[in-house]
Amino acid sequence: MTDVVRTGFRPSRVAVYGVLLLAALVYLIPLFIMLVTSFKTPMDIRTGNLMSLPTDWTVIGWTKAWSEACTGVDCGGIRGYFWNSFKMTVPAVLISTLLGAFNGYVLSKWKFKGSNLFFGMLLFGCFVPFQVVLLPMAATLGQLGLANTTTGLVLVHVIYGVAFTTLFFRNYYVAIPDALIKAARLDGAGFFTIFFRILLPMSTPIFMVSLIWQFTQIWNDFLFGVVFASGDSQPITVALNNLVNTSTGVKEYNVDMAAAMIAALPTLVVYIVAGKYFIRGLTAGSVKG
Repeated sequence: MTDVVRTGFRPSRVAVYGVLLLAALVYLIPLFIMLVTSFKTPMDIRTGNLMSLPTDWTVIGWTKAWSEACTGVDCGGIRGYFWNSFKMTVPAVLISTLLGAFNGYVLSKWKFKGSNLFFGMLLFGCFVPFQVVLLPMAATLGQLGLANTTTGLVLVHVIYGVAFTTLFFRNYYVAIPDALIKAARLDGAGFFTIFFRILLPMSTPIFMVSLIWQFTQIWNDFLFGVVFASGDSQPITVALNNLVNTSTGVKEYNVDMAAAMIAALPTLVVYIVAGKYFIRGLTAGSVKG
């Protein structure tokens, strides 16, 4: 019994937990400062310090950030841009995930001549910097009549994200035994039947990985939003930048912090609700067999 108790308090374990606790504090302190500052009055911010709690708790910073703050285009707050991001993110995530699932299915279970070369070329899309695609994508959107629109942003994110989702699903489906597909074909199942009736029901873990990855990447994107959208079609990241950099009037840090918290809430919720599935889904297809 003594040995068991002693093994629970080894110096190495204490050191590991100490480092983890320190790392957690490093990441949580900025979040704490943002949160408490958003509930402070301007007077509290000027007279207090960053770590102090508000003397008078108020949500005026949140209400002003949501519906009154000036974002460079208008003074209607970030509400409209928040919904713009949803209109952009949700369809882009769903379309790119479904395309990635279909591509992964074809490249892993219905291989054709040159499929491995095609997959290798597709992977280059994972390493192409955002800046490289700006000019050709701007020309493409102009020709399609989608410049400065939310639909254009959806198309941009689908094209850029499909390489990642294809990689996720292809590696996941490779781990599924080919015998299962052959048995389904012997029973008369066709191309789409196998995909929709057999593989998709088994793909929940990797679907969660793709949804979390794509949602985070698209929601937090700034470069595509500022280049390919303008005015009322801009996403919340661009509106947040405009709000923080507004130079008119007295600087209201409580409004800035509240706006930043509002912009971060969707991704925080996604990770809190579905974060445990992320690593599980990534490792599910890492070992074939």
